[in-house]
Amino acid sequence: MTTRSESLPAATRRSILLLSFATFSSMTAQRICDPMLPELSREFAVSLAQAAQVVSVFAVVYGMAQLFYGPLGDRLGKFRIITFATIACSVGSVVAVLAQSLELLVAARVLVALGAAAIIPLSLAWVGDTVAHEQVQETLARVGLGTTLGMVGGQLVGGVFTDALGWRWAFGFMTLLFGVVGSLLYVDWRRQPVAPHAVAAGHAAVRPGFVAQALIIITGSWSRIVLLVAFVEGATGFGVLAMAASHLHRVLELPLSAAGAIVGLFGVGGMLYMAAARTLIQRFGQPGLAAVGACLLGACALVLGFTPYWMTTLVASPLAGFGFFMFHNTMQAHATQMAPAARGTAVSLFALALFMGQSVGVLLAASLVERIGSGAVIALGGGALAVTGLLFAQAMRWHDARVRQL
Repeated sequence: MTTRSESLPAATRRSILLLSFATFSSMTAQRICDPMLPELSREFAVSLAQAAQVVSVFAVVYGMAQLFYGPLGDRLGKFRIITFATIACSVGSVVAVLAQSLELLVAARVLVALGAAAIIPLSLAWVGDTVAHEQVQETLARVGLGTTLGMVGGQLVGGVFTDALGWRWAFGFMTLLFGVVGSLLYVDWRRQPVAPHAVAAGHAAVRPGFVAQALIIITGSWSRIVLLVAFVEGATGFGVLAMAASHLHRVLELPLSAAGAIVGLFGVGGMLYMAAARTLIQRFGQPGLAAVGACLLGACALVLGFTPYWMTTLVASPLAGFGFFMFHNTMQAHATQMAPAARGTAVSLFALALFMGQSVGVLLAASLVERIGSGAVIALGGGALAVTGLLFAQAMRWHDARVRQL
């Protein structure tokens, strides 16, 4: 029997695979500095909160760049922008390798963020433009697999290289990775035919202008809820995650490579969710996925924050990832449907909210670590996301009921 994914044209499947490589590279770049923070703090003689700028500033720039890439992708072509943004990330990674101060390293991270910002949101939007509606959910999961693997790769690469060879080698690896993936994307982009329906959709989307599109999106009551929840998710999920490797290193006295690998299991949990997504969606529905996933993450955050035994983290970390991606993929699905006529702009606004939340979360978590301890910060972030998931699940039920009445 032919599956829905197999019914996609071979060229489309090839492009989706390359986009998965690109999203892997982007997410690896986002998470690669997490296990480095203690070492960067020691090498540059700064506090952990100051060293965390390599994460928080990256997130701010990444988020703000969405205001630029969303409409640019709608106008000039999403795959084209993804291609050249990936190549640009390789250049920024070279600067990181050569950085002799924290300030220069932060500047290099800004360059990488400016490129990486285009990759994941425009990949999701490209899928929405290219793939038939009934195949979008499954295809998003395939592209999302690259993102999930990147969470594992970033933590693992950052920790292993920092421990074994030094943090600069991690950025050397990223230079090579972005260069190879960018080159493959360029070859594929040059072979792609112009899709008439995509061109027409793109022209229709850009006629009102970005400001008008953004106003249409953010003035919608449901869109505002999705964007607000994305902000909270970024702060409590991705933001607090940046502290996890440092917590395991400092409190449980694990090597950075081991701490990064354990936090990387978070992404393994995400991969397990991707494999079971179709069954879980049928079993729980979107409200159930959001509620159960967020609560599972909250419970695992308590374990990660307060367990005195490192062995328990081997179970808690992948379960936390499983729960988080139950919630996060539900959010992604809603983001791609906020404004189909301007999907690039809509998904970019979603990413803006998500990563602005991450920036706030990293800064807040880093400052709170000195006051209440890293374990309490991790547990607090997980609990906040659990409450958010329950509230969003109820909001989805109300929204679905209202849509059915229309």
